[in-house]
Amino acid sequence: MHKKIWVSLVLASILVVGITWATVKQQPTNVITVGSVTSDADIWRHLAQSKQAKQLHLKIQVKEFTDGQALNVATAQGQVDVNAFQSYGYFDAFNKASKVGKLANLGTTYLEPMGIYSSHYHALKDLPDGATIAIAKDLADEARGLKLLADNGLITLAPGFGALDGLEKVTSNPKHFKFQEIDDTTGGRVVKDPKIAAVLMSNSISQASGLNVLKDALAYEHVNSHTKANINILATAEKQSHNPTYRKLLTLYHDKTSQAYIAAKYHGTKTEVNKPISYFKGEH
Repeated sequence: MHKKIWVSLVLASILVVGITWATVKQQPTNVITVGSVTSDADIWRHLAQSKQAKQLHLKIQVKEFTDGQALNVATAQGQVDVNAFQSYGYFDAFNKASKVGKLANLGTTYLEPMGIYSSHYHALKDLPDGATIAIAKDLADEARGLKLLADNGLITLAPGFGALDGLEKVTSNPKHFKFQEIDDTTGGRVVKDPKIAAVLMSNSISQASGLNVLKDALAYEHVNSHTKANINILATAEKQSHNPTYRKLLTLYHDKTSQAYIAAKYHGTKTEVNKPISYFKGEH
């Protein structure tokens, strides 16, 4: 008899625990899940613990990804609330191709300048006729690198050159440069190759190689009408585009204390961009 009572009590306890856990899982949470990659994930982990986040009543959980496409899909499907990793051009290309839902642009964060580096020449004008220039074979970075070369008068691109266009859209190459497509992660090694006159490198790759784009590049991107597509943004699922709590993440990011931390940690190479969304429509 006592054994039956004991078993009944155990079963009842299990049932109560199960109901309790189910209730906890169903309770709404005020935590914002921010999906990010590499250095952006590090920034948001820091901001999540900051005094400024507490003052804004923001509870942030950072979920790190290794693949931008997967992160955008997770955001569009609501598995991630907001993501912080991508340029406006990448965001726009995703939305045009997406079959799983659209994303909304919450606002701008920074421009991480791409640079032209060389271990053998000190100025763009010194690059010899027929020189080999290494450029990332990744479509987004290849397009970005070609636009940087064009902005510096080294090549001409076809009208309407897009964020995922490539070498086939080079219409004029007066110095007869040869282009060698490389894995962008090898840029720090390739720049030392005596056969390579210059290398186009993203800021994350150049930093990993001990280079500072503001000091070591022959030329680099600036915030202007030509680099709008390269400005990084915060993105969320389209239905959350007007979520006021998510928009407070921009207030946190652009806080003076937050910016001081980012500038010190990344040596000024993440150029703050605080523009309205209309900036991408040419209104500002």
